[in-house]
Amino acid sequence: MSQSLRDEDIVRVDDQVFLVTGSNTNWVIVKDGSDATLIDTGYPGDHTRVLASLAAVGLEPRDVTAVLVTHAHTDHIGGAERIRSAYGTSVLMHEQEVPHARREFLHQVSVGQVLANAWRPGVVPWAVHAIRSGGTAHVPVADPSPFPAPGTLDLPGAPVPVHTPGHTGGHCAYHVPRLGVLVSGDALVTAHPTSRLHGPQLLPDMFHTDREQALTALSLLEPVDADVVLPGHGPLHRGIVKEAVLHARERAAR
Repeated sequence: MSQSLRDEDIVRVDDQVFLVTGSNTNWVIVKDGSDATLIDTGYPGDHTRVLASLAAVGLEPRDVTAVLVTHAHTDHIGGAERIRSAYGTSVLMHEQEVPHARREFLHQVSVGQVLANAWRPGVVPWAVHAIRSGGTAHVPVADPSPFPAPGTLDLPGAPVPVHTPGHTGGHCAYHVPRLGVLVSGDALVTAHPTSRLHGPQLLPDMFHTDREQALTALSLLEPVDADVVLPGHGPLHRGIVKEAVLHARERAAR
């Protein structure tokens, strides 16, 4: 399913950072002059919208220095291989996520899990939308790369990976210290079609490879010095990360 990009789908955080909403999934553009880092690429059906979002902020695909992957679920790497193969763009992620991106294995919510949760509000409409957006497509990244070294990446925005395993084994959030931004991926979200909650939260249990580890990983985000959270699902959250984490942890304990 492909839809046109609407003005309201692009949220300008500041002159350098943009949160873009696609098919229930977000990606982030971090500009530095005429270059950019693209964090995640949405569903396969979002590819034209990814390209449109780049154009909307004054970029061409060749201006993307690298695609950073929070994790290799299909709704986050849907267009990564198309960008890599068309433009020679590096696709970077945590070393534990590299075989996942190659599809040597797939740790993603199964059809059986979805069916078992079909009685929950929002699950069936979400599943239909996900399938129409390419959620069951086979989209391996042919040549994914691990981060070249620990710490700050030599990319536009100078993002710092924060390994937050649980949603997947190699899930990473990305901290952009000089802009006070945390791109939290699916380690911390603010909404989802299958959740009745609004605001900082964990995704529903069925989406995590290891739910207890995902809960523990919130403590890895807690010390991050940022006052804007850009999640993989849901609107941006303004406020210090520690408070967002505490809110998510309290909700997860109910």
